[in-house]
Parts: sequence; structure tokens; C-alpha cells
Amino acid sequence: MSIHPSLRTDAHAAGSLRNVLKRFERVRHLMERGAWTEGQSVFGLPKIKQIRLKAHKAAKDKEEDGASEGTPGATAPSSGSS
Repeated sequence: MSIHPSLRTDAHAAGSLRNVLKRFERVRHLMERGAWTEGQSVFGLPKIKQIRLKAHKAAKDKEEDGASEGTPGATAPSSGSS
């Protein structure tokens, strides 16, 4: 028996559900920001929320449509008699 499509989980979607970093990731982030001092305790670190932004595809499509309309060399259909 197969699984209903609404109950399936996507492997990529499962990774995006985790929005709080692990301890070693938080230490690495603090080191990059310069807020980590060597010898500091790894307990009691502040939680760092990980936000992933997705680019909107609609804006990209509008740019492409506008570029194709104004393409030089494009000729309009002529109304000539055959």
C-alpha cells in the first residue's frame, strides 16, 4: 500500500524545519562575529535563529518578460497581401 501524497515528507523540507543551530554551530557563528573568547564556557550560549529567505520567482519572470518585449531586431508581423 502506498503513502498518500499529502503525508509524504520531502528530504529537503525536513532540513529546513530546523531553525535553531547546534552548539558547535553557535560557537562557530560567535567566532565569526568576534563575540567568542578562547576558553569561554560552551554552556549558556545564546540561541541563534537561522532564517532562510527564498527568492521570489515572480520578480525574475517579470524581468525576463520585459527584456524579451524590448528586444532590438524583433519585427512585428506585417499585413501584406499574398
